[in-house]
Amino acid sequence: MTPTAARKPSRSARRRAAPPPATRRADGAKGAVTGRGGVVILFALALLGALAGHWLKSPPAAGLGFVAGCVLAALTTRRADLLTLVVCPPLVFLLATLTAQLLTSLGKESLLRVMLVGLVTSLSAAAPWLFLGTLLVVVVAVPRGLLTAVRELRTRLAGSRILQEDEEEDPVRWDEAPHPHHGEVG
Repeated sequence: MTPTAARKPSRSARRRAAPPPATRRADGAKGAVTGRGGVVILFALALLGALAGHWLKSPPAAGLGFVAGCVLAALTTRRADLLTLVVCPPLVFLLATLTAQLLTSLGKESLLRVMLVGLVTSLSAAAPWLFLGTLLVVVVAVPRGLLTAVRELRTRLAGSRILQEDEEEDPVRWDEAPHPHHGEVG
């Protein structure tokens, strides 16, 4: 072994090689998830609640699973991705209910009829839970920075207009002569 190979790396080399510390949110909690991760959390808990509600013959179980998923997702999603999460609960609710109906209807005689009747029944019974969960996502997300995310999106969209300075200009230029087409002699 050579003398240089036996040496310990310098302090600055160890700092560069060390893995980054766990991300912390401003409120001190570790490990915020992305917007997609929040949607997955919401879907998983909503699906578990819908399945539990079917097996236990208790519609409130489906609603409680969805509401728990909404709150957990809103608390653990990164601030930058809160806007993504806030618009997803109704669609996630529909997909979780549809998935639960499909899983619980498999093997039954008229799959389409059973699924359709079950889906309509499940959606109508759980509608108040859908509104509550969606409202809770917004209520939890606003103090966490949702309004800032909306402002940043508006600023980015306003700044990304193509040819923003030409907006007031007339698109027809009367002072320019028309260009000759290919094959025309001018």
